[in-house]
Amino acid sequence: MKQTAEHVFRHTLAAIDIPAAMARKLDRRGSLLSAGRADVDLSGFREIVAIALGKAALAMARGLHETLSPEFPPDGILVVPAPPSSLLPGWKTFVGGHPLPTAESFAAGRAILERLARCDERTLVFFLISGGGSSLVEQPLDLGVTLADFQQLNSALITCGAPIEEINVVRKHLSATKGGRLAAAAARSMKITIAISDVPEGEESALASGPTVADPSTVDDVESIVRKYGLLAKLPGSLRGMIERRSLPETPKDDDAAFARSRFEILLGERELLHAAHHCCEAEGFTCLVDTETDDWPLEQAAEHLLAQLEILKKENPRRRVAIFAGGEVSSPVTGEGVGGRNSAFVLACVPKIAGKRIAVLSGGTDGVDGNSPAAGAVADGESLARAVAVGLDPVDFLRRCDAHGFFSRLDDAVVTGPTGNNLRDLRILLAE
Repeated sequence: MKQTAEHVFRHTLAAIDIPAAMARKLDRRGSLLSAGRADVDLSGFREIVAIALGKAALAMARGLHETLSPEFPPDGILVVPAPPSSLLPGWKTFVGGHPLPTAESFAAGRAILERLARCDERTLVFFLISGGGSSLVEQPLDLGVTLADFQQLNSALITCGAPIEEINVVRKHLSATKGGRLAAAAARSMKITIAISDVPEGEESALASGPTVADPSTVDDVESIVRKYGLLAKLPGSLRGMIERRSLPETPKDDDAAFARSRFEILLGERELLHAAHHCCEAEGFTCLVDTETDDWPLEQAAEHLLAQLEILKKENPRRRVAIFAGGEVSSPVTGEGVGGRNSAFVLACVPKIAGKRIAVLSGGTDGVDGNSPAAGAVADGESLARAVAVGLDPVDFLRRCDAHGFFSRLDDAVVTGPTGNNLRDLRILLAE
């Protein structure tokens, strides 16, 4: 069953292929382009500009470039987390920083804002957005704020204990590239955002800190979050002063004119991810159930819940193999200095719970990266605990030290895909027979 779980995971990654999804989303016939719900005549624009940022930016940019070329090649800016294997003609490429912004992140933000400033009502702008964009592209609202200031800000935010939703509220109000401000930078232009989402459905303003959509959060929210986590003293003086003086400008809201000619389309999200996994597992003869309740739950609570649901499903289908799928993220605080992330930690928490049972559990990141490990995640079954004990491995100790990857690499059960160029949500697969 471990092999089956890994087969389903890898098949799912193949099924959410970005170029194929771009081809489905973008249909060009001559100068007429259909992009989801948006239909445009490309010949009616003076120029076409494309801004691609995030972990999946390269594949998305290639898909758009192939759709528009050769008749309507875009003037593009591409921001990726690692150097691409080849450059796209007509695109300026930046390699930004993740999880903290770098000098290249600042250079990318500056180049994007300068390019958008030259756009007018006869410009069509494509924004291709995926996860990771918050740190890959950055520019401060106040030019007196330095890169070191923003690095200190991000370090304070990611270590203060705040959930990502609250972290993003603060980021949006201090940045010139977040919270709808890229849309506002080309206020008069026609704008189409195509997104690969690693956030819950309906919360698209959290994706890459929502650079092209209206921001529902407010300056009052920022001040509340700063007080709640005692952040003020941890911020650099330049940013602390803006908050203390209450001089932060508000982010663009729904009624802002910048969104009058703006469209937002989801290319791939959790729904497509779970559908692909469900379809593959059904083809393997499993009775399947999708569970959407555990997003952002503590790791142990999520493991207990999903395993309980698996047992219920098995009792309801005693003569069939059964599967449960869950997307989203689990909460896995870092309490040690080991190697791994929330996916391998989730599977490790399941190891004692499934011991001796005909159950397999896999959890993996669709970007191919799990925390600080070289793996996407891990897989285990009812024999994993006995195998670990036989070679002197204590799963409780490895979990306490946040060394889940170290545990599974010793058992040869780390799931390694390499970077996928995609970035949907995590996928958890639980099988029983």
